[in-house]
Amino acid sequence: MTVGEKLHQTLAQAESVAANLKSFALDTQDQQAKAMYSRMAEAMENEIIQPLKSRVNYTESQEPQYRVYQQAQQQASQGQQKNQPTMRT
Repeated sequence: MTVGEKLHQTLAQAESVAANLKSFALDTQDQQAKAMYSRMAEAMENEIIQPLKSRVNYTESQEPQYRVYQQAQQQASQGQQKNQPTMRT
């Protein structure tokens, strides 16, 4: 696994944790727990996700081969184009 893939995987996992915390906040009736989950989700966003996104962007600008997201999109679109039947008239 490349550094770019690891960075993107870590970012996705951090975003998943933040989303789970937000979900917990919505699901609970306990006001203390709701406030705690909301604070934790906000902390994840401000202290982990945003700095990590900045680092991913910096890394991709310095090392273009780490542009994992764009590469995955290009490969997916190329695969779709190969699988599309051609129309004959």
